Amino acid sequence: MKALTWHGTKDVRVDTVDDPEIINPRDAIIKITSTAICGSDLHLYDGVIPGVKPGDVLGHEFMGEVVETGKDSTLEKGQRVVVPFTIACGGCFHCKSQQYSACDNSNPVEKQDMSATLYGQPMSGLFGYSHLTGGYSGGQAEYVRVPFSDVGPIVVPDHLDDDKVLFLSDILPTGWMGAENADIQPDDTVAVWGCGPVGLFAIQSAIVMGAAKVIAIDHYPHRLELARKLGAEIINFRESDVREALMEMSGGIGVDAVIDAVGMESHGFAVDNMIDVVKQKVGIGADRASALKQAILAVRFGGKVSIPGVYGGMVDKWPLGAMMEKGLQIRGGQTHVQKYTKDLLAKIEDGTLDTTFLISHRLPLEEAPTGYKNFKEEQDTWTKVVLKPGMEKAA
Repeated sequence: MKALTWHGTKDVRVDTVDDPEIINPRDAIIKITSTAICGSDLHLYDGVIPGVKPGDVLGHEFMGEVVETGKDSTLEKGQRVVVPFTIACGGCFHCKSQQYSACDNSNPVEKQDMSATLYGQPMSGLFGYSHLTGGYSGGQAEYVRVPFSDVGPIVVPDHLDDDKVLFLSDILPTGWMGAENADIQPDDTVAVWGCGPVGLFAIQSAIVMGAAKVIAIDHYPHRLELARKLGAEIINFRESDVREALMEMSGGIGVDAVIDAVGMESHGFAVDNMIDVVKQKVGIGADRASALKQAILAVRFGGKVSIPGVYGGMVDKWPLGAMMEKGLQIRGGQTHVQKYTKDLLAKIEDGTLDTTFLISHRLPLEEAPTGYKNFKEEQDTWTKVVLKPGMEKAA
């Protein structure tokens, strides 16, 4: 089959690889109908995530049709399913606590040492995202093997087309959990750093959850305009001092909650960020956390900090004093996707949430390298790329 594979920094290719097979009784094989490039895929593309090997199949946002099942799978051939990017067994302590992204059993034992050394305990399994998380082949392919298929995939009705439900796989629940972790109260003012896909869904979710005011921070005009259309007020950090603007917009005390939807590759020309860029390029610092540092300094005393953006390593000059002296609550983590999919599917069906506004480009799988390049370099206009295996190339 054809699949998008990683070969090095900014080098991804569509190769012919082996078809997936049923390995365990709970497995299913999915024929991919839609698969998206995620902002966190760009961390792999940029070479800042460790544990990726040449030939690895990328992609963790995907959906499709069930074509084969193991004897213990609860899926049936022909069903349309969306597959969470987090792989979870459903039976361990964390899964039973709905902490699916902390599953004890989905990362094979032989893959656990590196993440256990980095984080104290091994990570759970994720599709298409480095051997730290199991080395599972991803869904930017014609077919994919789905382990624990009786736990993760959600069956979607035929009257909802792919564009409406594809993002249940990751970015919609990630934005929703990002807003939920901000513990939003009805009078809250919430600031969101980053108007990429997760940031825009965090903005939409915060508004649905009843925030009095949501402020979006970015520097791409089109992405800021999308945030404005969702109901947010906006700050272009190229044109305004973000902290001064937030103080003014929050009555002089700071915003009640902040959401960092940027993660480990902050943009901007702040001195700390420029130093982190150099460190990241020479391999002595893994994360550029300028946006998160700004968020911690901007939130009010007793405020709430939510981190849906991805971080992988260490951060220099962490504002630990501000965190302690201001009495902040900080929450983050990979998304417990399975916890949210059923409720979010209902919100899509009743029109509470719209996901289709985000898609800027649909491409055949064969054009995935172009999709990665432009999603990286043309971020203002390439807001979300959906790959369609079998789609005809444009003339």
